[in-house]
Amino acid sequence: MDTTPSVRLPDDAESGIPARPPWPTQIGARTFSWGTRTYVMGVINATPDSFSGDGLLAEGTDPVAAAVRQALEMAAEGADMLDVGGESTRPGHPPVDADEERRRTEPVVHAIRAALPAMPISIDTTKPDVARSALEAGASMINDIWGTSESSDISRLAAERGVPIVLMHNRHEARYRNVIAEVMADLQRALERALAAGVPWDHLIVDPGIGFGKTAEHNLVVLRELPLIATLGRPVLLGTSRKSTIGKVLDLPAGQRLEGTLATTALGVAAGADIVRVHDVQANVRAARMADAIVRGGWHEESA
Repeated sequence: MDTTPSVRLPDDAESGIPARPPWPTQIGARTFSWGTRTYVMGVINATPDSFSGDGLLAEGTDPVAAAVRQALEMAAEGADMLDVGGESTRPGHPPVDADEERRRTEPVVHAIRAALPAMPISIDTTKPDVARSALEAGASMINDIWGTSESSDISRLAAERGVPIVLMHNRHEARYRNVIAEVMADLQRALERALAAGVPWDHLIVDPGIGFGKTAEHNLVVLRELPLIATLGRPVLLGTSRKSTIGKVLDLPAGQRLEGTLATTALGVAAGADIVRVHDVQANVRAARMADAIVRGGWHEESA
């Protein structure tokens, strides 16, 4: 006799089993169909002090013109979206107030939008005022590197403006008992806060935060267990480009970490990453396309 108790869902309850791949997401003028291939996000740093050495605010240059040139080049190389940031995230960077960050990013977003009307642009910031000005200038997504903080201010802005938001995992200190379980738990709480703030489920993207609040060993574990992040039911953005973990493994400076980045891109595609955020667009597009052809199929000789 079957003595297992019978359980049924409450009438107003969802199944609790997220769709995989997630339903498509509209970002600006473009629809992203998750699970068909891995998309490539190009990084544009409107800063003087990027860890990767590609900040556009070098003395004697026109940062807006330089940003447009870089954006056009990345688009030609196959970038699916661009991420504009005005504050360095390297360890020990000097803080930038909202007014200065807005002065750096707003004209860059506006100029890129004019040059590439259909290109989805995200604004990489933790400050609602900076995000708001970038959205008004033409950005169509928010990328929050403190997506797991207790504040819901920037999520409420995303809900108000009807734009997707990337919630990235971060901690002030690299303290964990079980890094992958805690990263997933922190991201799940972040998703719940964003939903409570009014952001639709289909507008949420998660990022495990490689290089943020984690040791190199933590980062390698998260990369190895990346398929578990996908069980959260949201598209996964992976940002490993030129990161210090690659430098520590290979004993190389930021400018010589391309091959290491390409390895993480290919393995990220195999693990289910939906977006890779990179500095070197052309090489990573090629690596992602090759990995996609192996992992997802869909390539035919007549299309080559």
